[in-house]
Amino acid sequence: MIRYWIPLISVVLFFMEPIFGLFSPLKLDGEFFYIVPRFLIMFLIFVAVYYDLKHAVYYGLFFGLLYDVFFIDIIGLYSFLYPAVCLIAGYIVKSIHRNLVVTTVMTLALTAIFEFVLYQFFKLISLVSMPMDVFLHTRLMPTMIANSLFLLMLGWIFKTVIDARLIEREKNPRLS
Repeated sequence: MIRYWIPLISVVLFFMEPIFGLFSPLKLDGEFFYIVPRFLIMFLIFVAVYYDLKHAVYYGLFFGLLYDVFFIDIIGLYSFLYPAVCLIAGYIVKSIHRNLVVTTVMTLALTAIFEFVLYQFFKLISLVSMPMDVFLHTRLMPTMIANSLFLLMLGWIFKTVIDARLIEREKNPRLS
């Protein structure tokens, strides 16, 4: 049964992102702050670090393609970036310790890089005309604060579920 938890959590997080996106923009002191939930990519980074890089890349490709089809008009952007971020996380973790704190910091850094690459791409194709300082102040910082709160609340649950799946896979290799 545990073998289905990782795909199930991925699907739930995929559908939770637009729901939490409804809380954005926030208006504080007359200024708008945009929060973009990135729950799925953070979970996929945890899968790449603690479970299996190959599975994380496949999930990233699948959910990236779904994200492209359902939420944006550019097919291939998220289906390229999700697996790429998973690959980067998998290669980074080969040279550092797989500690929960280190993984959390790495996940937040990769999420910030992910957001910045998306901003640069959209700016390149003129879909966004927001200056860099406005992007950093009104979008990247609120997004990172919200996503770090999410990760602090659920990061250890992600690791626990992935560890349970690893134990199940070791007990019964046919279920891989």
